[in-house]
Formats: sequence, structure tokens, C-alpha cells
Amino acid sequence: MSIINKIEQEQFKAQITSFKVGDSVKVHTRVVEGDKERIQIFTGIVIGRKGIGLNKSFTVRRISYGEGVERVFPLHSPRIAKVEVETAGTARRAKLNYLRTRKGKQAMAVREQA
Repeated sequence: MSIINKIEQEQFKAQITSFKVGDSVKVHTRVVEGDKERIQIFTGIVIGRKGIGLNKSFTVRRISYGEGVERVFPLHSPRIAKVEVETAGTARRAKLNYLRTRKGKQAMAVREQA
């Protein structure tokens, strides 16, 4: 196990932005097209986090042309340049799966409804 832990320690990112479920984030990903590399931004709400150590990942959801789009990003991936928190959310649960059934502006609102 010590060999695996040593290899994982080399793969960890040093600077990780702290964010939580419910936050609106911009994820800057490195995209390689041929011999060129560019940064592509995916903006949305974090609807879940999971995993331990090197296997941590988070799911970001946004509405694009009326359709819900979700992407799962590994937290320690070298393809992720940075994660910016736009607005902090106030979620009262760990997974925001209920946002998948909502339409329009309600789909981007994280507040709990009574």
C-alpha cells in the first residue's frame, strides 16, 4: 500500500479551490486539438461531489439551449486548469439531484422550497 500512496501523492494537485455543493462555478479545462492547446470554460452548478483522495470528482450541471447538460470532472485531473467560484450556494443536502426535474430559471435556483 505504501507504493500506491507514494504514487498518489505525486499526482495530487497542490492548489485546489475550495467549493461545495450548490456553488456556481466556472471550470477551466485544457482541450487539445491536434498540436494546439486551448482553455474551454464550463459554467454551472455543482450538484454533487464524491470519492476519496485521488479519486475525488464533482458533477457540474447547466442548462444549454433548453437542455440540461452535466459533466463529471476529476478534481485532481491535469486537464483542469482551475475552478472559479462565481457565487456561493446555500444547499442543505449533499446531492442536488432534484434540479434535474426542474425547468427554466427554477433549474438554476438552489434554494430549498417549502
